[in-house]
Amino acid sequence: MTTMAANPSTAAFDRIWLKSYPAGIPAEIGASMAPSLGVLFERSCQEYRDRPAFTSMGRSLTYGEMEAATRAVGAWLQASGLRKGDRVAVMMPNVLQNPVAVYGILRAGMTVVNVNPLYTPRELEHQLADSGAKIIFVMENFARTVEQVLPRTGIEQVVVTSMGEMLGLKGHIVNLVVRRVKKLVPAWSIPSAILFKTVLSQGADLKLGAAEAGPQDIAFLQYTGGTTGVSKGAALSHANLLANKQQIALWLNAAFRNRERPERLTFLCALPLYHIFALTVNSLMGVALGANNVLIANPRDIPAFVKEISRYKVHIFPGLNTLFNALMNNKDFRALDFSSLVLVLGGGMAIQKPVAERWLALTGCPITEGYGLSETSPVATVNRLDTRDFTGTIGLPLPSTDIDIRDEDGRSLPLGDVGEICIRGPQVMLGYWQRPEETARVMSEDGFFRSGDMGFMNPEGYVKIVDRKKDMILVSGFNVYPNEIEEVAMSHPGVLEAAAIGVPDEHSGEAVKLFIVRKDETLTEAEIKAHCSANLTNYKRPRFVEFRADLPKSNVGKILRRELRG
Repeated sequence: MTTMAANPSTAAFDRIWLKSYPAGIPAEIGASMAPSLGVLFERSCQEYRDRPAFTSMGRSLTYGEMEAATRAVGAWLQASGLRKGDRVAVMMPNVLQNPVAVYGILRAGMTVVNVNPLYTPRELEHQLADSGAKIIFVMENFARTVEQVLPRTGIEQVVVTSMGEMLGLKGHIVNLVVRRVKKLVPAWSIPSAILFKTVLSQGADLKLGAAEAGPQDIAFLQYTGGTTGVSKGAALSHANLLANKQQIALWLNAAFRNRERPERLTFLCALPLYHIFALTVNSLMGVALGANNVLIANPRDIPAFVKEISRYKVHIFPGLNTLFNALMNNKDFRALDFSSLVLVLGGGMAIQKPVAERWLALTGCPITEGYGLSETSPVATVNRLDTRDFTGTIGLPLPSTDIDIRDEDGRSLPLGDVGEICIRGPQVMLGYWQRPEETARVMSEDGFFRSGDMGFMNPEGYVKIVDRKKDMILVSGFNVYPNEIEEVAMSHPGVLEAAAIGVPDEHSGEAVKLFIVRKDETLTEAEIKAHCSANLTNYKRPRFVEFRADLPKSNVGKILRRELRG
């Protein structure tokens, strides 16, 4: 380990942010944690047995029912021949089967590989092959994608479920509508696939063995672009996620200073559970607190979303700027009773001040902005939860978290100077899965993770993001890397050169714009967009395409994206 910079003038070494902490919030989280996420889950199931844990389309599973279902999944996985640490993929939206599969995998001592269900075959193949996943749980809507890549992966068993499978009698109607009316299930054929309900029935007759997963074992491989465009798995240990859960739980205490804490909390889970934000802040925090998570499978269907949430008294709502904005533009949402709202958390992308002001005026509950990454489990900083003020910052470092602002040579910068935001704490990942060179690139010798985000710290310890170090584009909270977009574009035979940048977008924060130099002069914008649609999931697809005779380059021939951004 190297010594820290001489005479450091930023906050990481004197923790000036502590003076801005709410009263009673400790500087450190302490050491009393469960040994694994599986054990934490089991304890909650015992303590809150009769409470609802997850609710979807009006159907709830209690903690007791979750315990039985996850025990069956875990026992089935162990009986299938998988061992501790083996990777199991989950490719589902927010349906009840998702947390059942995830916590079943964890209880079996295995590692969860979260997969975006909207991935194209190209994207899915990379993730499954890179992770070495042996089993995948997938909803039938996306089984066709799995079928297309199966021979080129190490997947040994596919478990398929349907949208309505755990919804009781109502599920038959849901499946009929999804399959026949909306035609959302493309034809697929995987002869060896088995049904999720078969896993549950077979597992119910099996014994779940001791998982023996320890704090430093990998709980999740959370795939991200990191600081380059190659998708890689952030290896998050049980200790990483348990620490972040404890950090958030301590911070949460301030939210109830001025309001009575409900005996039973209800979370609104509109963000996808495969995303690290919802995984930790909704699912893990909800389980730890004995709360109910109301799952929204398709938050883009705003009318259906509003109708669903009108049935519940929601206390905690994590979301994105784009989602808050879309909801406020719906007249039925504006007519809801917001008196139960205690905490609205904004992350994934910057919260715009006009959106925050409109939300507060409408609901009476402020949006509290925080910040994190897949590599930090995710939460690193949050604004105070006992104030209604919108600071325009990403807040203060959580307990046991250090933030340092550093220059390109790794030296600490004075307060107010802009540099790279570097993070150290128990929530920082073990490293990138099987990529030691990439891990070394983002981890300093003194244990700080280089975020790739540029910002500064003010004298009160609040951190403000001003830019990104890399060319990464942020679309509705998802990282999009120009390299990947360009590589896909260049695979079209009619493209000579390609460059991708982010441009401002009022709905998604940023949108992808693609510049093309044609090899084939007859190439059209529609053809480029169709090619990208076949190879990139929705949020990565270029919204705008501009054809040019040439692209700006450096003297060594590197395309200068900054000049394209103007």
